Amino acid sequence: MSTNPATLYLIRHGQASAGFDQAYDPGLDATGLAQAEAIADELEPLGPLPVVTSPLQRTRQTAAAFEKRWKVQARIEPAVAEIPSPTKDLQARADWLRQAMRGRWSALVPQYQEWRDQVVTALVALRTTTVVTSHFIAINAAVGAATQDDRVICFEPDNCSCTRLEVRDGRLRLVELGRQRETRIL
Repeated sequence: MSTNPATLYLIRHGQASAGFDQAYDPGLDATGLAQAEAIADELEPLGPLPVVTSPLQRTRQTAAAFEKRWKVQARIEPAVAEIPSPTKDLQARADWLRQAMRGRWSALVPQYQEWRDQVVTALVALRTTTVVTSHFIAINAAVGAATQDDRVICFEPDNCSCTRLEVRDGRLRLVELGRQRETRIL
């Protein structure tokens, strides 16, 4: 028996004030805050909708634009946070991420395949249409699951782009990719 699908609006956070090799949990810079306001303006007519966010500052600040407009409180979901790094050294972390981004999930150690599966499980568990503020790799994990693409990077969502997925019969289905741009991990 088919259930009505839930639409997920996956929003990549706005432009961060620091790169992956510069800070562990940066907030948004002025451009990122403006991007968050712009995507919230764009999606405002759809709401109020539930908002789910990664616990990291840049996604929380992106979600805040929706919270303000819709007078809702975002639910923090650690499963949609950034991919965990195997090291605390910022430069080594950026080097690791560059390498991982060129590969396939099936070639990564099981810890990262499990992380990807946790992202997908958390999204599939959403039973109502929801805005989710998340991260580049997490959104790629969801799109890869929806399209059965094993590449870690199957597209490059721009800051505050909106990728639409549906949850139908316990699976993710791609509706529309968000706006794309080249992302560089410095």
